[in-house]
Order: sequence, then structure tokens, then C-alpha cells
Amino acid sequence: MSQPCFDYIDQNQGRFLDELRQFLTFPSISADSRHKEDVSHCAQWLVEHLKQIGLESRLIPTQGHPIVWARCKGQSDKKLIIYGHYDVQPVDPVDPWQTDPFMPSIRDGFMYARGASDDKGQLFAHIKGVESLLKTRGGLPCEVVFLFEGEEECGGKSLEHYIQKEKANLAADAVIVSDTSLYDEATPAITYGLRGMAALDVKVTTAAHALHSGSYGGAVGNAVKALSYIISRCSGPDGVVQIPGFYDGVRPLADWERDNIRRLSYDDDKLMAEVGSKIPFGEADYSTLERMWARPTFEVNGISGGYAGEGFKTIIPSCAAAKISMRLVPDQNPHTVIELAKKYLKSICPPYADIDVVPLSAAEPVLFDVENPMIQAGRQALQYGFNAEPVYIRCGGSIPVVTAFWKELKKPVVLMGFGLDSDGAHSVNERFKIDNFIRGAKSSAYLLSNL
Repeated sequence: MSQPCFDYIDQNQGRFLDELRQFLTFPSISADSRHKEDVSHCAQWLVEHLKQIGLESRLIPTQGHPIVWARCKGQSDKKLIIYGHYDVQPVDPVDPWQTDPFMPSIRDGFMYARGASDDKGQLFAHIKGVESLLKTRGGLPCEVVFLFEGEEECGGKSLEHYIQKEKANLAADAVIVSDTSLYDEATPAITYGLRGMAALDVKVTTAAHALHSGSYGGAVGNAVKALSYIISRCSGPDGVVQIPGFYDGVRPLADWERDNIRRLSYDDDKLMAEVGSKIPFGEADYSTLERMWARPTFEVNGISGGYAGEGFKTIIPSCAAAKISMRLVPDQNPHTVIELAKKYLKSICPPYADIDVVPLSAAEPVLFDVENPMIQAGRQALQYGFNAEPVYIRCGGSIPVVTAFWKELKKPVVLMGFGLDSDGAHSVNERFKIDNFIRGAKSSAYLLSNL
């Protein structure tokens, strides 16, 4: 790796951060239709920025939000695809944010804004790595194609459909994804596994409308109570899921993975302090990292129904709803799990209630061979950029498009994240460590130079 490229990154850090600030000002909330134009404006800004640094770039229209495509040919026949997403999560609740989520600010070495870590800051590190090579070498050692989607946070399928349609043109040596995290503040990591997900919308109805609890109490069923009963039957106090057949196909950890987890010496007390919880939760026979990485879960993401405003309103709620997500592990099939869950939820619904279960999304779990040469190249790049020995980790989250890349292109997907679990992705006061942004740019440049 030539020193001029790293020098360029260091010398232009201030400008890079100013540009990242501009990128973060767009409220590109893909799940909220009120922000559709904001998502489009953010995509167009990204296209123009990629053109400014010397790439061919354009928007690819979809039935949902547009895909940002960019390309720069290289000096060899090698080719990488670099993936990211420019859409962001909603910001609610707003009150706990210390600063406006779309007015980026720097405090204590972090950039604070919605999308700072997930995923605008991480994808922008790759853009700056490419720019640095172009400016110091006059070209790229290999061809690079950027694919940035605007639907990752809303479960859209536009990019997956594009990959299926264009897989012949997308043939590459590997796909690089930076939408994961380091192991800790001092240790970079290659993520070799992702959990899958199955999400459901559940609605319970007991009457045509809400009723007076004095006039009808004891004679008409309460939808909130019915839904609460149903949810209580889905998992025990230790998190063990009660849906029949749910654990069928769950792949146990390999011996090397158990040894790897022991060597990582995960600190449960630090986790509890970080999240503000009392004690670890979950299946008793598994360590915290096993629960987060290699065990499936059943979660209630939100519940609504009845009256929850100031004072009280003596009613019998007629309907109640819940959002449910299940994180899945190899070799669980999300569509099979959805059918198992639907059948079970309907079977335990009280007879005085009707239940409607609608699937929202499904993503398969993935697991990669850490000995693959491209994954080894990503590991070496992280070691050079962060000046520390990387470790191997799994991720409890899901990146649905990773499965599409893996299945359609038949090439390795290298998950080399630059963020931290403590960055607050999907939460309030999201942030991205500036040092990690710069180290990420250097890691990207190193990877391209040594492919």
C-alpha cells in the first residue's frame, strides 16, 4: 500500500467530514412515505458526489426508492462490488436526541446524526477510499462498482430484483459490505455470519368498536387482554420460544466457533452497563454471544390498542395489534418459520377473538467460510487500516440483500464493518467515531490496492 494514499486521507479529513455532514442532512427515512422526496434528493446528491470524484454514476429507478449505481474501471481484470444503503431509520422518539438528528454535530470525537453509522458513514468511508486512490494513483487497481440502495430500512426488494435481473453484468470477484461493526473499540472484525429474520403483523379483534367497560364488562372480550395472552404463550421468561417446530434445523456451533467465543472473553457486565439493564437475559445453557449470534429469538417490537393517554378511559378495547420479529439462524427457513408461527398464533387465540397474521418480511440467515481468500483479504485490509489484529464474529442482525448477492452471484460476501455496537443504530443519538471513519477509508483503499 502506497503511503501517498494514506497521507491524502489524513490531509483531507476535514473536507471528508464536511461532505459527510452534507450527506447526513437528508432525512432519507425510507419507511415513511412523507419522506419519499427526501430519499430521492439524498440519492441524487450521492450520484453527483460520485461523479465529482471521477466515477460514472446514475440513478436506477425502481418501483420503490432508487438505486445509486456507480462504476470506475480498473487497471486489472479484478472486480469488486461495494454495497451500502443511504436510507435511514425513523428518529422517533425525538425528545431524547441531544441534537437534531438531521443537523450533524461533532462531539467527543464522534459524528452524531441519524444514519451516521448505519449506514451513511460506513459507505462514505469506501467512497473516500476510492477517491484517495484516484487522486494519488490516477486510477484504481481493480474495477469497482458501487450499489447503494434506498430500501434497506423498510424491507424493500428493489435491489434484490435488480441483482437477479442483472447478475450477468454484476459478475465480480467479491461483494464488500460495511453495515456491521467492530468487535470492540480497539478490535476490528470480520463478520462471517448473519441471523435471518421473519416479521409479522398481528391484529386481534373482539368487537366492532370500543365499548363501555361498565356496561359490557364481563360479557364482551377485551382485545388487548387477548393479544397479551397470545404473546405470553409464545416465549417463556428465559426467552425459549414455544412455537412447535421452531427450533427444527437450528445448526449448532462448530468446535472452532466455541473456541473462538471463549477467546473473545465477552464482558457481560460491560454489556449491561452499556444498555442500562440489570442482568443478562436468555437461554440458560448458552453464553451471551451464543444467544446474540447463534440462537433464534422471538421479539415483540411494538404493541398498540385501547387508551393510553392522560388520565383514564374506561373502555373495553375492540382491537389490538403487535409487530413481531423472529431472528433466525442457520439452517432455519424464514418462510417455514412464518407458517409455523401463523398456525400457532391462530391455535392459541381465544375463541371470542379473531386474529389476523400478515407476514411483513423474510430474510435467510447466512454463514461464510472464513478461510475464503477474499475474506482473508478483507481481514488483512482491516488489520492494516486499524493497526490491530481482527477477530471473527457473527452478527445478530440481518442484511437481507447479502443473501441475494450470495445466491445470485455465487461469490463471497466480505462483511467488514467500521462501526460500533454502541453507535446507537436504530436508536436515539446515533453516532459514528471519526477515527473509525478514517480507518475505514484506509482499509478500503488497502483492500482495493491488494486484491
